[in-house]
Amino acid sequence: MYKIALTGGIGTGKTYLSTHFVEMGIPVFYADDEAKKLYEDPHFLAKLCARFGDDILSKEGGLNRTILASRVFSDADTLHELNALVHPAVMNLFDQWCAHQEAKAVMMESAIIFEGHLEGYFDKIIVADAPLELRIQRVMSRNPEMTRDQVLQRMSKQLPQEEKCSRADLVICTGETYTMSKDFNRFV
Repeated sequence: MYKIALTGGIGTGKTYLSTHFVEMGIPVFYADDEAKKLYEDPHFLAKLCARFGDDILSKEGGLNRTILASRVFSDADTLHELNALVHPAVMNLFDQWCAHQEAKAVMMESAIIFEGHLEGYFDKIIVADAPLELRIQRVMSRNPEMTRDQVLQRMSKQLPQEEKCSRADLVICTGETYTMSKDFNRFV
């Protein structure tokens, strides 16, 4: 089975692009959605509490994402520790999902393929790219509670977009029009 990663920084249009791949018959595994499901799993929450403290839980016993985010996005070592728990669990879910797919090619959509050192799992890597201001607008429009500075802080925790593009097998620019760095038909 041919495995493709679709990555890019926050607000680059990965999810929008992934819908086109689904239309082409390529099933897409959404890593962020699967990671969010992990945060609802009692066993995974217990691992998080063991590392980050019980106060990351809400009164109802679920994850208080605001508290966890304030800890991990303010300290690189803490973010690394969280990723060391999340990435292997998500990749295990991806492997299980792939085993149930019948398509010749599958895709994982994830913002942090390079940051998580996950390149080796994939045959090809596509990077979605967009101008910085457009990315900020996209993120703020879907997360009205976030300020521009908070968006920029999250972006600063990801690999620079230019580096992602330089490491890609294919770059798709998602500004007002779409452009590809290579012919997609020769890519696959």
